[in-house]
Amino acid sequence: MTQQNRGRVAVIGAGIVGLCTAAFLQRLGCRVTLVDPEEPGTMTSFGNAGAIAAHAVVPMSMPGIWKKIPGWLLTPSGPLAVRPGYAARAVPWLIRFMRAAAHHESQARALAGLYRPAWEAYLELTDAAGASHLLQQAGALTVYETAAAFEGDARARALVRGHGHRVEELDPEALRQLEPGLAPVFTRAAYFPDAAHCTNPGELCRLIAAMVLGRGGEHLRARVAGFELGPEGVVALRTDSGDQHAFDRFVVTAGAWSHRLSALLGERFPLESERGYHMTLPHPGILTERPVIFAERRFMATTMDMGLRLAGTVEFAGLSAAPNWTRADMLVRQARTLFGGIDLSDGRPWMGHRPATPDSLPVIGRSARHRNVFYGFGHGHLGLTGGAVTGRHLAGLAAGRETGLDLAPFRIDRYR
Repeated sequence: MTQQNRGRVAVIGAGIVGLCTAAFLQRLGCRVTLVDPEEPGTMTSFGNAGAIAAHAVVPMSMPGIWKKIPGWLLTPSGPLAVRPGYAARAVPWLIRFMRAAAHHESQARALAGLYRPAWEAYLELTDAAGASHLLQQAGALTVYETAAAFEGDARARALVRGHGHRVEELDPEALRQLEPGLAPVFTRAAYFPDAAHCTNPGELCRLIAAMVLGRGGEHLRARVAGFELGPEGVVALRTDSGDQHAFDRFVVTAGAWSHRLSALLGERFPLESERGYHMTLPHPGILTERPVIFAERRFMATTMDMGLRLAGTVEFAGLSAAPNWTRADMLVRQARTLFGGIDLSDGRPWMGHRPATPDSLPVIGRSARHRNVFYGFGHGHLGLTGGAVTGRHLAGLAAGRETGLDLAPFRIDRYR
């Protein structure tokens, strides 16, 4: 083991990306400290819809998306909302988002290369963490209420197939055989047989964190307020209480807060919080065998250990605004139409901050300004999908190894 690999590494942010990064760093001989004011995995990573979707190569911004956004914004129960007081701050990001559609093919190539080994990367960690029982490979479905919506996604399905993933197009009867609990309101469906999911994202995070800490990792419960620079790079982080902690390398995996930390290091990036909501129904009376995406309504249902989780919608309101729980209630109202005889009682709402980039590509790689700083954030609604593969790449970079993936599309300075 080289002296470099034995150095101390601060992983700032203990969501799924940070936890996987820490676990892979330990496998390479690094001494790891998780830096997060909260318990590992209890923020955004806790509440996602559980998908591990290597086939999710389609960027959020596709040609024609600009035609849909006004209708979504004008519909109170629509999949996209912008708080009136936040609109001026959201517009620059939304303009970049719409412009990104012109480059969807190159973005899809980059996403395909990144996410292709998503399932295998998790298997490297979950056996050792005692978490294998939380992962299932049962495929995933996207269901359509109208033929027009199904045809409108033909380009997206072609992208998925073009990058080597299987897609099966189903009629209503074939869909009923796969998911009999769905209401008979769907005209077509797309089935992705190789997709996987996690039945308890919070528990997955807890078990990986326990493994990291059990192998000598530390958890510094603090919020990073700044960094100290030396002639060779960053030498220490400073917490909001004024304490300084020295490390050899620093990995920023703080989700939707990451751009605030990169700005402290002189690297600005247009990251936005896609505030997502979920409602978990503890005894729905109906379960799905696999994640189901409702195409027109832009949300997802996944059966988990704690019930049926309805998750989705996008709200732009920043990192500080209080939740708008009507966004979660909206999911419940729609579920009444989409599932036959579902029990909607006792639902538990939640809101989290998805870290979204305009081009759907996360930031992964070495800082453009500081040789011992590395970034891993901005996975949007694919944080769980990207957790292990991103962690493996970041650990390799921080340990001075080649990653085997062209990380140029994911560089932090691509919006200069």
